[in-house]
Amino acid sequence: MNDVTNDVVVVSTIGEGHRRVGRLTLNVPRILNSLDAEMIEIMLAKLLEWADDDSIAAIYIDGEGEKAFCAGGDVHELRRSSIENPGGPCTYAENFFAREYQMNYVLFTYPKPVICWGHGVIMGGGMGVMAGCSHRVVSERTRIGMPEITIALFPDVGGSYFLNKTPGMIGRFLSLTSAHINATDALFANLGDVFLAHEQRFAVIEALANASWVSDASENSAIVDDILSISASVEQPVGVIEPLMSDIDALMAGDDLSVISDRLLAYDGENAWLQKARDGFAHGSKLAAAWIFRQLNESTHYSLQEVFDTELRLGANIMRHPEFAEGVRALLVDKDRQPKWQFGAVQDVPPDLLQSFFEEAEGAPKMYYPW
Repeated sequence: MNDVTNDVVVVSTIGEGHRRVGRLTLNVPRILNSLDAEMIEIMLAKLLEWADDDSIAAIYIDGEGEKAFCAGGDVHELRRSSIENPGGPCTYAENFFAREYQMNYVLFTYPKPVICWGHGVIMGGGMGVMAGCSHRVVSERTRIGMPEITIALFPDVGGSYFLNKTPGMIGRFLSLTSAHINATDALFANLGDVFLAHEQRFAVIEALANASWVSDASENSAIVDDILSISASVEQPVGVIEPLMSDIDALMAGDDLSVISDRLLAYDGENAWLQKARDGFAHGSKLAAAWIFRQLNESTHYSLQEVFDTELRLGANIMRHPEFAEGVRALLVDKDRQPKWQFGAVQDVPPDLLQSFFEEAEGAPKMYYPW
């Protein structure tokens, strides 16, 4: 194995000989491997390089440490960009989104198999990396969430694409409530592909190192399938979503966010997970709920490029509005968990204000697609 150590990413290869596996390890465990602009640039550059490198047969992406694959993006820097440029353009934040979404697009459309070892916490930007991979491994300690409503953002990084592909109303529910799910839930929701124990990563890496890779990507994908088909050495956790599908679908039914809000806030059942989800929605930004609901609904049949084009437009406009900075302040800076949201209910959000978030943001960067 050949390692090139970087402060934030370890770039290496697995195996010897004519064909190997490129490996990217997120390497900031102190902050749960949260992505910053430097990490995104390193990952994007290597992915593009390896796509054209005949000696690289597949890609393996993981995170350093036992707690997290990736807890999302570095929202502190995004907040700083937003505060320093009220009304925008927020150059750092908007360029961050453009490059992150480009990396996400590359993963979703990669010409070679990409394995993501999704152990521990996977949220926001981490989900954007994992969702785009062709082989998504989850483990006994996987915790997945899209908690953007709590900081007045939205499930971006392709969330408008992959959350709309979950069964029933799961995508809408996770987006509006910031609810967390485990590995079994991820498999049911089509957010993961394979369950293995975290300790089995060593066996998987050894198998990747010794595999007889070929020049055909589909054959190499089948080799990865075979490597990951080993039996899990631990028992899967009990899922919460599948038994609650009827409740989730009923709570999220319809096209009127006001009705859904009233229904969710009125939930008085005994299920603790649904209670926590209800409270997550109650404490989240109602302005964010409005743009989350609209973006998900409008992107149901979007292509990947349409998804990232519209996500970049929405993200740029959000950075130029103070709601996001206030959400990050309350949750992650002052940590008082008392955000002063602009609106107390989704019914209070003016239609013209909501519309403004979906219009072109003057001076914002445009998406670039490498293939």
